[in-house]
Amino acid sequence: MTPQDPFAKKREQMVERQIRARGVRDLRVLDVMRRVPRHWFVPPGEEDLAYEDRPVPIGYGQTMSQPYIVARMTELLNLQGDEKVLEIGTGSGYQAAILGLLAREVHTVERIPELAQQARKRLARLGLENVHVHIGDGTLGWPEHAPYDAILVTAAAPEVPQRLLEQLADGGRLVIPIGDRLYQYLERWTRRGQTFHRERFEPVAFVPLIGEHGWEAPWM
Repeated sequence: MTPQDPFAKKREQMVERQIRARGVRDLRVLDVMRRVPRHWFVPPGEEDLAYEDRPVPIGYGQTMSQPYIVARMTELLNLQGDEKVLEIGTGSGYQAAILGLLAREVHTVERIPELAQQARKRLARLGLENVHVHIGDGTLGWPEHAPYDAILVTAAAPEVPQRLLEQLADGGRLVIPIGDRLYQYLERWTRRGQTFHRERFEPVAFVPLIGEHGWEAPWM
């Protein structure tokens, strides 16, 4: 974030080699990926792992997605800057930080209280007052602030939770990994009135979306 930041060069290499080289072209997304200190969002002592081309374990059986996946899913939301966004699966808070710099308001839901509290501290350190962390069952969304212009789900579901579709604004986009316990595809659902248009993109592998409208228990 400053000229003295020892990880600035690693972030630039991350964006150029892992993200732009794979086809992400949204200039706003590339810019925030360069700016946000990803190493703030990993467990202490593992800062060097933050910029590798891989997911990073963050405890409680959860991971922070690899940089490319964060950028790709964000790009699929097509954010312009004035949106209200819902994120399901706060995790480390890194994806929420990226969204907070690209949208007007972000609500992010985490089912593990310890992770939610850690994410709040990291987001506060960045001064992101427009990102609000909630604790709850993400498969139910967060109806209190619906509808949302964009919804991003950072865990894999067997199908799209109906509650999330209901909370999507007309013209809104929902990006989610859909598939079985080992293998999924990124999907984008766009709402047009009472109908939804589905697009399928590249294969991915995410931790499970646990909750009433997701998987009953994590896979081992």
